[in-house]
Amino acid sequence: MQRSTLIKNAMVVTPAGETQMSVLLRAGKIGALDAAAHTTADAVIDARGLHLLPGVIDDQVHFREPGLTHKEDFAHATRAAAKGGVTSFLEMPNTVPTTTTCERLSQKLELASRSCLVNYGFYMGATCDNIEELKRATRTCGIKIFIGSSTGDLLVDDQAALERIFAETTLPICAHCEDEATVRANQARLSNRTDVAAHSEVRDHKAALIATRRAIDLARRHGHQFHVLHVSTADEIPEIKAAPPWVTAEVCLHHLFFNVDDYARLGSLVKMNPSIKHKRDNEALWAALLDGTITVIATDHAPHTLEEKAQPYPACPSGLPAVENSLALMLDQVNAGRCTLSQVVKWMSAEPARIWYLPNKGRIEVGADADLVLVDMQLSQTIENARQETKTRWSPWAGTTLRGWPVRTYVNGQEVFRLVDGQPKFDLSVRGQELSFDERRPSLCRYTS
Repeated sequence: MQRSTLIKNAMVVTPAGETQMSVLLRAGKIGALDAAAHTTADAVIDARGLHLLPGVIDDQVHFREPGLTHKEDFAHATRAAAKGGVTSFLEMPNTVPTTTTCERLSQKLELASRSCLVNYGFYMGATCDNIEELKRATRTCGIKIFIGSSTGDLLVDDQAALERIFAETTLPICAHCEDEATVRANQARLSNRTDVAAHSEVRDHKAALIATRRAIDLARRHGHQFHVLHVSTADEIPEIKAAPPWVTAEVCLHHLFFNVDDYARLGSLVKMNPSIKHKRDNEALWAALLDGTITVIATDHAPHTLEEKAQPYPACPSGLPAVENSLALMLDQVNAGRCTLSQVVKWMSAEPARIWYLPNKGRIEVGADADLVLVDMQLSQTIENARQETKTRWSPWAGTTLRGWPVRTYVNGQEVFRLVDGQPKFDLSVRGQELSFDERRPSLCRYTS
């Protein structure tokens, strides 16, 4: 039988503000808020001086299983997630084999059930010819389209195929938006460049803008819910502002914190798709978060080994690990006065739950799933490669000292991670659950203008 837990005297954070109270976790749910003083439980935690947040929902990760497990796997990635306060993830379809059929989706869900310490969901990948699979899929968070930046059958650049996907399917759609023709033209023009900084010229502002504009046009005309993944430029923001309300957007941490000036220091470690851009883009993305144009922060956690990343440009792969440090990076920004804890909860928990139809996630209220993280806003720690739980054991933020860190993480009411004397302790017997989505999605994600 699952133990009950009483978290006493925590400062509970919601999008509306902060209130000190005691929270009872029972049978995997939040059983009571502002629990009475005489409330009993199997475990009692005095959380005075700590803040209680809903667990982070990371809606864009690449955990590399199956087929690429030398880079990452569910066991390592979900330890990293739990340590970072991430209690649910949505994973992308570009594994080996790709998740482009309902059979492969079921196989991936079975793999996840064996080793994931946190809750899990998976996208179906769109191809130019798997429309029938996309139409019958149910155990998926949504449809992922690679409009550029992919290989094999996951690249969907054909307009007729895109029109069919937006017109005929009934699940939420998200996309990697970089115009393939622009990228290829830039590659040809810059083929003599061997410095990694060329990557931001190959995958430039124009490539991102053209593809984002194209995808929003599809969403507008077909009245189909659409989420713009990893916005990287200031240029895209006016397009998102002018989009219909069923279009949402997210930003990733590397596009908030890194820009082309960081190539000199970090080289291929910050080679990403979409590429990092300029300081003005960092500033515009922060402004778009703060004014509500962009509503989600994700990681696009996509690790490669250091040996792979050390290859000369352009052979070095794109992607970096981030799930382990994402919440701490934002808590540090709260301490710096750039945003509030309530905003962080909205961007990293409440909005992902709303957009992806997770009815019991992303909030602290009676009856919601007890996916929670206790954070110490005064705790300072330095990110070190050797202490990373991700399988590749490196971070582009290595050497950075942050103030504000998770100290306990609960998944469905079970403590999966605890920081003890500065060392992470995990309950490896905990298993996350397959995420359940609002069954009304097929009607809710279609709109008429």
